[in-house]
Parts: sequence; C-alpha cells; structure tokens
Amino acid sequence: MVKDNQKFTNQHRFDYERRNVWIGVLFGLGVVAFIDETVFHQLLHWHHFYDKSTTDIGLVSDGLFHAFSWFATIGSSFMLADLHRRHAFWFKKWLGGIFIGGGAFQLYDGTIQHKVMNLHQIRYGVDILPYDAIWNVLALAMIVVGFILVHGTKGEEKRGLNVHGPSPS
Repeated sequence: MVKDNQKFTNQHRFDYERRNVWIGVLFGLGVVAFIDETVFHQLLHWHHFYDKSTTDIGLVSDGLFHAFSWFATIGSSFMLADLHRRHAFWFKKWLGGIFIGGGAFQLYDGTIQHKVMNLHQIRYGVDILPYDAIWNVLALAMIVVGFILVHGTKGEEKRGLNVHGPSPS
C-alpha cells in the first residue's frame, strides 16, 4: 500500500533530482576541503594553502580556506534540510553528488593548485610522484563512484523503489 505522502514525494522527486546532486556536490566539496585542511595543513603540517610567502601568510590563507570549507558544508546542510522539508530528498543522487564534489575538489587541488598555479605541494622534501599519483587517482575514483551512483538511479522511480535512503524504523 502506497501512502499519500509517498505519492506526493515520488511525484516531486524528479523536480528536485538535479538539486539533490548539486547539494551533494557542494557538501562533498566542503567536507573534502575540510579534511584536507585539517589533516594536511593543521595536523601533519605538510603545507599551507599558500606556501609562496611567510608562515603568517600561510596561516591566514589556511584560515580563509577553512572558512570556505565550513561555509560550503554548512550552507549545503541548510539546502539539504530544505530538500527534506519539501519531501524531495533522493539519497543516491545526493551521495553521488558528494563523491563528485569531493573528487572534483581533490582533482582541482592536485592538478591546478599543485601543478599549474604551484600554490603548494602535498608534501615537501620527498619524492612527490607517489603522493601526486595517489592523490589524483583517488580523486578520479571518487568522481567515477559519484557518476555511477547518480546515473545508477535511472529507473528507480519507475520500479517503485525507495529513493529516500534508509527508512526509519
């Protein structure tokens, strides 16, 4: 038996399909940037966001980078709450967006910021090739997983599957 609320939800699901993905992209971008900044900048002290100046400038750039990641994560959380309010949340689309956003950030960071703009490297004083390879391969893998999740949802609505994610018990 299909509840009226579920009919309403499924009826509006495709209206918000792209929004689920884009909110996931923003959330993934924010979370991966937050992890990057916390682990590599603060805990391991491998680099700063901007390493071409003094340590003080590097710390300021880290603070701005941290603020960006925090606002992206919190902003997307508010947008996610709006999807829930509209009964338009689609778990696999959102999760796929997280992988795409996180992978895209990491690939951008590893190619544009590290190599093209030369803002910083992952680590200094070591053979950088293994670090770059792992960093960029993981980024590509995240993007591929994201696209598989996003595009793997085709037909779920038609088959009547639960697109909301795990059901509360």
